[in-house]
Amino acid sequence: MNTAAAPEAQHPASELASGASVSSKGRILAWASWDWGSAAFNAVMTTFVFTVYLTSQSFGGEDAASASLGGALAIAGAVIALLAPVTGQRSDAGGRRKLWLGVNSAAVAVLTALCFFVYPQPGFLLLGVSLIALGNIFFEFAGVNYNAMLSQVSTPANIGKVSGFGWGMGYLGGIVALLIVLQLFVQPSFHWFGASTDNALNIRLVAVFSALWFFVFALPVLFAVPELPRRTQAAQIGFLQSYGLLFRRIGAIYKSSPHTLYFLLASAIFRDGLAAVFTFGGVIAAGTFGFALKEVIFFAIFGNIVAAVGAMIGGFLDDRIGPKRVIVLSLIGLLVAGSAILVLGNGSYTVFDVEWTGTATFWTFGLFLCLFVGPAQSSSRAYLARLAPEGESGELFGLYATTGRAVSFLAPSLFTLCIAIAAPLVAAGQAQRWGILGIMIVLLAGLLVILPVKAPEKAGIATVPAR
Repeated sequence: MNTAAAPEAQHPASELASGASVSSKGRILAWASWDWGSAAFNAVMTTFVFTVYLTSQSFGGEDAASASLGGALAIAGAVIALLAPVTGQRSDAGGRRKLWLGVNSAAVAVLTALCFFVYPQPGFLLLGVSLIALGNIFFEFAGVNYNAMLSQVSTPANIGKVSGFGWGMGYLGGIVALLIVLQLFVQPSFHWFGASTDNALNIRLVAVFSALWFFVFALPVLFAVPELPRRTQAAQIGFLQSYGLLFRRIGAIYKSSPHTLYFLLASAIFRDGLAAVFTFGGVIAAGTFGFALKEVIFFAIFGNIVAAVGAMIGGFLDDRIGPKRVIVLSLIGLLVAGSAILVLGNGSYTVFDVEWTGTATFWTFGLFLCLFVGPAQSSSRAYLARLAPEGESGELFGLYATTGRAVSFLAPSLFTLCIAIAAPLVAAGQAQRWGILGIMIVLLAGLLVILPVKAPEKAGIATVPAR
């Protein structure tokens, strides 16, 4: 790796050393516990339960509520894009990576708990989408610092495996959280006050449960992984000056390792497609394939099992064949599975004398989608962690968040556009399925852009002084 280290920077190996016993199972488990807990926000709140509730008829109709949710998330994306790199940079320089991980995680927990007050009435839609949007902002800020810690709990030899383990823990946490939600709130096994559907009490209590789940499992990493040492000179620059430093560092990256920027662009595109698979997965299951909420949750549980297996296998392969190959293979798998759902739809077919229904189509190829999402996400994180200069992981993962948010309009826009184009051309109730085409276009674009990008071991990256 070609580095021109800042005067105050530590030895290139010191960020690993700062975690003392960096490869210990205890530190890795504590780090991955945050991923486990984050499933309550990702899987329960924003994918399979609460956003499905927010886009129901109770809030004025699926179309209007979905548009409001999309608008709020778009605003959140703009805020993240503007602030993520600088907040990551300043937490690196000030030795506050762990501190800001804790602060932002606590903010997510509080905002999630406040969703309890979103009653099933159109007048509460704005409150609901605002809380989810704010939760996304703080979740992304926390994620910048969390992802940057990957270099503190891994070594160059196992970074792919550790990243995959973290993603796998996230999916497994989603399974457990969804099972609890199903058994206590959605399809309760016994009668208790939280099972009441009056004013959607059961769904609103899901928000309280999710907040507690995330908060409890976010704590271990804050105790097990040491804080970064403070870099005095870099920590003294002002907030606006941080943007000047950011642009100088982007320039240094372009000169020393342009493929790093190419990767950031490619990953931004395909990660938007990956996010859309989860964002619209539950919506498509309910709207196109007629899944009831409990069926959506059942699918989510099995989907998380498959995704966890995929992420861990992908992490194992990452350390052997490299992250780029894992990403490319995963994107191809996603395109094949998504195309099958689009083409087959909710119709009935006879294959080898076996009746093939829309439900079977979604279960089969939807699980294939889940299998390939995890490896693409995990290896994307590992790719960047392999490139990050000493002491600048937070800033680089901030850029990772920013580039992702900068194009976060792509998949939702194409999803909506494809539905709008299909609506007058297909039977009533069938247009939503064509939104899948928009997601596939984004994934294909990401695949095409990443193909010429060099693998991380063939690219160097330079740092520049804070002043």
